[in-house]
Amino acid sequence: MAKSKGGVTVSKVWELCAPIAEELGLSIWDVRYVKEGAEWYLRIFIDKEGGVDINDCERMSRAVNDPLDELDPIENAYCLEVCSPGIERELVRDEHFEQYIGADVMVRMRRPIEGLGRDLDGVLKAYDHGEVTIEDHAGENELTINKKDAAWIKLDDFD
Repeated sequence: MAKSKGGVTVSKVWELCAPIAEELGLSIWDVRYVKEGAEWYLRIFIDKEGGVDINDCERMSRAVNDPLDELDPIENAYCLEVCSPGIERELVRDEHFEQYIGADVMVRMRRPIEGLGRDLDGVLKAYDHGEVTIEDHAGENELTINKKDAAWIKLDDFD
């Protein structure tokens, strides 16, 4: 399976930034290279136990700026953003789902599910090779969906 240009860029950036983040006591949550309007953005989402603050974002931004210029993984001009994944963080990678088994989640489906609509919430009960199992809050019904069929799956920390 061939990687998209954006996928290769993300991989290179992740490889470069992960050890830098570790030196700063941080971890990389996600890396995204996206076009919004006429602008390209390289977003590096960082995390640490207890959450990150603006100072962590600034330290990481300063630490990766020169190495990114040296590596030069991106042909276009872009805006570098280092940020927190936030409280309602989007679960993207396999390890995200595995880490948050038992947590409350919100799901927006790409297409409505008959009788349920597009927006679901419940408890993340299981994750297996892209298959996400969600149990309703009453503990009575489970639904298994393919992660690819969801527009997003986020933690739901607001009770």
